[in-house]
Amino acid sequence: MSGETSIDRNKLGVGLFILSEANFFLLLIIAYVYYHAQSGGGPTAASSLNPMRAGVYTICLIASSFTMMLAARSAKHEAPAMLSAWLLATVALGAIFLFGQVREYLGLISQDVTISRDLFGTTFFTLTGFHGLHVFIGLIALATLAGLALGGALRGRNIVAIETVGMYWHFVDGVWVLIFAIVYLGAIR
Repeated sequence: MSGETSIDRNKLGVGLFILSEANFFLLLIIAYVYYHAQSGGGPTAASSLNPMRAGVYTICLIASSFTMMLAARSAKHEAPAMLSAWLLATVALGAIFLFGQVREYLGLISQDVTISRDLFGTTFFTLTGFHGLHVFIGLIALATLAGLALGGALRGRNIVAIETVGMYWHFVDGVWVLIFAIVYLGAIR
C-alpha cells in the first residue's frame, strides 16, 4: 500500500479544531458587522480606535507568521539553534501584539468604552477578546515548543508538534488580518 497517502492524525485534529474555530470567528465577525451597522449614538470604531497604532501591532503579528515558517524550516533542516531562535522570535512578536491589545483595551476603558456600555463595546471586546485569548493560548504552545527546542527535545517525529502549532498560529494570524480589515480599516473614513 505504498501508493496511499496517510494523513497525520495530529494535523487532522488541529485542522478540524481550526475549522470549528473559524466558524465561531465568522459568527462573531458577522455579529460585529451587523450590530455596528445598527448602532445609534455612542462610541464607534471610527471615534474610538486608532488604526495606525493597531497597524503597528498587526505588523508584529504578521511577522510572527514568517518567523514561525522559518522555525518549521529550521526544524526540517535539523538546525536546533535556529529553531530555538525563530520560536523565541515568534513568541516575542506575538507577545508584543498582545501587549498592544491590552494597551488598546486600557485606552478604551479610560474613554468609558466598555463591554457593557453599548453594542459597539460588546461586539468589539467579544470579538477581539476571543482572538486575544487564542493568541495567548498560542503563545503558551509556542513557549512550550521553544523550551523543548532549547532542551534539544524537538527532533525526528516531534517535528509534527511544530507543524501543528504552526497551523494554529497561522490561523490566529489570518483571523486577525480579517478582523483588522473589518474593524480598524473599516473605521477609517
